[in-house]
Amino acid sequence: MKAKKRVIEAVLERCTSELVAAMERSITSWPMPMPPRQDPDFPTLIPTVPEDLIKQALGLFQADRGGFERNIATTVELVVPYRMGLSEDPYDEHEKWLMRRLDTVSERILFATCTSWLAEAMDAEAPAVDKWWLSISLLNGLAISPEGQPVHQGYHLLESIALAERPGTWHTQPDDGPHNMAWDPHAIVPRNALTAHHEGAQAAQWLLERLEEGDMMRRQLLVEWIILLLERKELVDSLDLATLMKRRAADPSDIVAARLVASLPRLIEADKEAGLAVLSILRNRDEVSVKRALADVLTRLFRRIESEAIPLLEEMLVSEDDNVLAASSATVGDLRFLDQVRFADTLSQLVEHPVAIVRRNLVPSLRHYISTFPRDERAVVSRLWLDGDEVVCSRLRELFLRMEEVDPDNFGLQISRINDADKQALADFWKIMEIRNVGRSQAWISWLAGEGEVPAVTPPPQEEVGPQTNIELDIPDLDSALDTIDDLSD
Repeated sequence: MKAKKRVIEAVLERCTSELVAAMERSITSWPMPMPPRQDPDFPTLIPTVPEDLIKQALGLFQADRGGFERNIATTVELVVPYRMGLSEDPYDEHEKWLMRRLDTVSERILFATCTSWLAEAMDAEAPAVDKWWLSISLLNGLAISPEGQPVHQGYHLLESIALAERPGTWHTQPDDGPHNMAWDPHAIVPRNALTAHHEGAQAAQWLLERLEEGDMMRRQLLVEWIILLLERKELVDSLDLATLMKRRAADPSDIVAARLVASLPRLIEADKEAGLAVLSILRNRDEVSVKRALADVLTRLFRRIESEAIPLLEEMLVSEDDNVLAASSATVGDLRFLDQVRFADTLSQLVEHPVAIVRRNLVPSLRHYISTFPRDERAVVSRLWLDGDEVVCSRLRELFLRMEEVDPDNFGLQISRINDADKQALADFWKIMEIRNVGRSQAWISWLAGEGEVPAVTPPPQEEVGPQTNIELDIPDLDSALDTIDDLSD
C-alpha cells in the first residue's frame, strides 16, 4: 500500500502541474467557441476572465479524487505490460517502472478527465455548459504532440465535438452480412447517417485553426487529424478540410507538407478539384522529402486521377534522388491500364537508366509487357539480360525457364538476340536449365548453332496418384505461367 500511495501522489502532482500548463497554453486562444449543446432553460454564461478557467479546472480536478483514482487504475492496467501485471499488487512490483513513465501516465489521465468533462457537456438531456469551456480549453492545451494520446484520443474528442455526440458512442454501425448468425438477407436495416452538427462543426474548426496557428509539432498533429477526418467523408465539407489542406500544402515546414501528401488520395475521392489543387501546390515544392512522399502515393493517385498522374510520374523519373527513382519506377506498370504503347515505350527508355534500382523495378512489369508484345520488338527483355545486373538476371531466369516450357518460339527469339550480342551471356543459364531438365540446354545450344529444329514444348510431368492411376497435367498458357514473376518480385 505504501508503494501505491507513493505512485498515486507522484502521478497526482504531475497531473496537477500538466493540467495547469495545458490550461495556460489554451487561454491565449480567446474567445472560445460556443457550446454545441445548450440548456434552453438556463442562459449560457460566457467566461470573461481566462485565468478563472484555470482555477475552475484545477479545483474540479482536485475535488474529484475518486475519478482520479479510477482513471489511474485504468491507466496502470493499460500501460503496464501484461506479463508484468500478473502480480497481485502491480504498484509494489513495478513502482520504479511507473515512476519512469509519469509523463505517459499523467497524459492518459488528463485525456480521460477531458473525455469525462466533454461527455457531460454533450449530454443531450442536460448539458453541463460549464464543463464545455473546461473541456475544449483542456483539449486545446493537450494537443501539442503528433503522437500518442493527442493523435488518437484527441481525434476521437474532435470528432465527437463535430458531431455534438458524447465521446465513447459509436457514430456508425458495421455492415450486417452472412458473417453474423442473426443476419436476415431480406431485412431492411435502417442506417445511422453521419451528420455534422452546425455549432459542433464550428467548434471543431476553431480547434483545427488553433493547431494551424501553432508551432510545427501542433501543425503535424493537425495533419494527423486531417488524415483521420478524411475517412469521414461527411465531415470534409462541414469542416472545410480542402481549404485547410491548401494552406498546409504551402506550410513552411517540409515535414508537415510531406506528411500531408498521405491524405491526397482520400481528398481526391471526396473532392477531385480540391485534391488536384493541393497536388499542384505540393508538386511545385523543391524539398526532397515532399518528392519522396509524392512518389510513394503515385500508385494510389493513378487509380483516382488516371492520366492526370502521368506528368507527375515523368517528373519523378528524371529526379536525382535514388529513393524517388525507386518508388516512381515501381509505378511504371500502372501505365499499362492507360496506354499500352506508352507503357512499352517507357519500359524501353528505362532499360538504359544509369541507376540499378530503376532497371530492377522493371522486371515485375515484364509479365504484362510480354503478354501484350510477345515478339518484344523493342528488345526490352534481351537488353535487360545483357545489362549483367545479377538481381535483374536472377529474376529473368525464372521468366525464361517458364517461357521455354510454354512458348519455345518466343523463347528462341529472346535467346537468339542475347546470343548474337554476347556468346557467353547465357552460359550460367544453360547450367541451371541442365539441372532442371537434363539434355534440354544442349538441344537449345545446338539450335543456336544452326543444328536442328526448335525444341518442342517441354512435356509436362506426370504425378502418380495411385498404384495404376496417372493424371496428366494441362499445359498452362503463357499468361498463367508468367504469373510467378509477380510473386517472385514481391
